[in-house]
Amino acid sequence: MIIVMKANSTKENIDNIVKSLENCGLKSHPVEGESLTIVGVIGNKKIFLEKNPQLMPGVEKIVHVSESYKLANKQFHPEPSIIDVDGLKIGGDNFVIMAGPCAVESEALMIETANIVLKGSAQVLRGGAYKPRTSPYSFQGLEEEGLKYLLEAKKKTGLKVISEVTSIEAIELSAGYVDIMQIGARNMQNFELLKVAGKSKIPILLKRGMSATIDEWLNAAEYIMSEGNENVILCERGIRTYETSTRNTLDLSAIPVIRSKSHLPIIVDPSHATGVREYVAPLAKAAIAAGADGLMIEIHPQPELALSDGPQSLNPDEFLQLCSELKPFVDLMGRKF
Repeated sequence: MIIVMKANSTKENIDNIVKSLENCGLKSHPVEGESLTIVGVIGNKKIFLEKNPQLMPGVEKIVHVSESYKLANKQFHPEPSIIDVDGLKIGGDNFVIMAGPCAVESEALMIETANIVLKGSAQVLRGGAYKPRTSPYSFQGLEEEGLKYLLEAKKKTGLKVISEVTSIEAIELSAGYVDIMQIGARNMQNFELLKVAGKSKIPILLKRGMSATIDEWLNAAEYIMSEGNENVILCERGIRTYETSTRNTLDLSAIPVIRSKSHLPIIVDPSHATGVREYVAPLAKAAIAAGADGLMIEIHPQPELALSDGPQSLNPDEFLQLCSELKPFVDLMGRKF
C-alpha cells in the first residue's frame, strides 16, 4: 500500500502518518519527490485501514499495490533511482560500462586489464574472486587474494571495482575491498545471502536467475531492500530457453518491462547471455537502444589463455573498438558516457 500525500502537506502531517503506521505494527518508508511525498507501507494493513487514513490531514489518496514487492515497485518510488557508488552515478541519464575478466587470475592481469578498461572510458573493473562453477573441478577463484589484486588495480587506476559474492563469509570479506558486490544468477534466490547483503551498505548488483521470471527477480531485490540496503542494480544476463545457438537467450524485453514495474537501474551482460564473443557487440548496442543503464562486458588480455569464459571474452582491441562504436548509441539515447 502507498499513501500519497497532498502537495501542501506539512512535515507534521507526514510524521503523524508514520506514527500511526508504527502504532499499528507496520513499517513505513517515506519518499520525498520533487512535487509530492509518498509513504510506502509494508505489513498487515487491516487495522490501519479501519482508521480511515484517507481522511487524515495531508493525505491525498491511498493506492493499493497488488505486487508482492513494494520497495522495488515503481508505484512506491515513481522517480528512477540513481545509485551513488562513491561518486559514480548509476541510473538516470548516466551510462556505465563494467568490464574485466570473468575471474581474477593474477595481480599483473588485473592491472593490465584495468588500464584497458580505463582506456575504453569504462568506469568499473569487474573480476571474480569467488567463482561458482558448474563443475567442481573448474577454477573456483582466488578468494581474498583475488580481492587484494582488485584493490591494487583500483589504487593504480581510480576505477571502481565489482566482484561476485557467493557466501556470507564472502560478503564479510569483500566489504573491505570492493565498491559493488555482485550476486550471480545461481544465487538470485539464495534468500539468506540476500538478507545479509541487505544489511550491508555496499551497492548490490543482482543478476537475474537463469530460469527466473521478472517478478521473481524483483522479489529477490525486495529481500535485499527490505533489510535496509536500497542500493540495488539489476542485471539481465540471459535466461535458459530451448535455443542452443547461444549460451543463454538475452531477454532485451526485460529492460522496458523493468522500466514499467520498478525504479531500479538495470544493466545488461551480453557476454554471459551469448557465450560467443562475436555476438557481444550487436547485443550491447541493442541493449542501449532498449534503454539499459549500462553494460557488463567480459574482456581479457589473452582470451585463449583465460581460466574462465575465454570464448565470450573480448580482447583489448575488440573492447576498445566496441567502446568507440557504443558512444553514438549512448548519445542517441540522451545518456552521458
